[in-house]
Amino acid sequence: MSLLSPNPGVTPSKPVGPLSGLLVLDLSAYIAGPYGCSLLADQGAEVIKIEPPGGDNLRNYPSTLAAESRAFIGVNRSKQGLVLDLKQPQDLQRLLALVRIADVLVHNFRPSVPARLGIAYEQLKLINPRLIYCAVSGYGETGPLKDKAGYDQVLQTMTGICTLQGRTQGPPEIAYGSVVDYYAAALIAGGVTAALYERSNSGEGQFVGVSLLRSALAMQSARMVWAEGEPREVGRDMRSGGITGIHPSKQGFIYISANTSHFWQALCRHTGLEELLASDRYDSVRKRANHCEEILPKLHAALAGRTALEWEACFGDEVPCAAARSIEDMFDFPQVRAEGMVSDFTHPTLGSYKGLTRAITFGRTPGPEPFAAPMLDQHGAAIKAAVDRLKPAD
Repeated sequence: MSLLSPNPGVTPSKPVGPLSGLLVLDLSAYIAGPYGCSLLADQGAEVIKIEPPGGDNLRNYPSTLAAESRAFIGVNRSKQGLVLDLKQPQDLQRLLALVRIADVLVHNFRPSVPARLGIAYEQLKLINPRLIYCAVSGYGETGPLKDKAGYDQVLQTMTGICTLQGRTQGPPEIAYGSVVDYYAAALIAGGVTAALYERSNSGEGQFVGVSLLRSALAMQSARMVWAEGEPREVGRDMRSGGITGIHPSKQGFIYISANTSHFWQALCRHTGLEELLASDRYDSVRKRANHCEEILPKLHAALAGRTALEWEACFGDEVPCAAARSIEDMFDFPQVRAEGMVSDFTHPTLGSYKGLTRAITFGRTPGPEPFAAPMLDQHGAAIKAAVDRLKPAD
């Protein structure tokens, strides 16, 4: 159900997406919940971002943008903006009116908070039995940590990501980029769409729980294997070691993957190290990892003859590799442009900017063009007027 056009002044007709016609209420803040809802918006859902009077805390994060938070803009595309103070009866009633017509509600309150606000799943399903209610938490809905605040890098540190990210015998290191949050966002979008599919058969909504703890461990499923009889301290990382990794060149760095026999042979041919192919000391990934101290000086000496970009062109399709680039390079990167991954946006205060478009492509139902994240309460007056006109429930 559409309450109003997301882009006033633009014709309301737009390409249909897989989730077109669905209304999503996004009460979440920071990254995981908001970006999960943006992924739903990418697929055609109408998403209303509902913020408290002070706004999403992510709006206040440090940013080199003068007028806006880069993080907020980046994870809240294609939403309408509405401010509601749920501690005020009138605004709470407006939210409940929206719940009656909504398909999905997403929040990241701590598990004990929704009931105090009057918006727990048990309370809202009485209003709308078809509601898909997605709660995003740090640690889940049960257990001793359920009411503890959870953040990406806290969970990284707790779950071993930082320990394995660091060098052997070195201190733990953060994997920057909010990887746990972004993976949780994908779980939100996947969980919500699965629940919507089930609802199409049963006619009933349900509770969907996503936690940063589950996200952090799901990202490490290959590490989360402990065979019977194995000691506690056992190698669990997936790094193959040895040749595969980032290496210096004449200028810049290049990542090389040469795990298979085919790629290893191609690497040796292109770098002039054919003599390594004659030795059975290096004829498997494991052997090359065990003898990397013998191979790496020779490889680095060879790589010093060209720049990373030159080696990338030289290796072509024969050796999986990539020259180390900056994120700024991606805006005009030929493959990114060919895939249409970057769009031009217009924002009331930021002006024109380039940003990421849809993360998934659909051939028959591509969905509407993305638009800029909302200013605080940008669509508030129009949405409140529309909600206030809704017929009260019996």
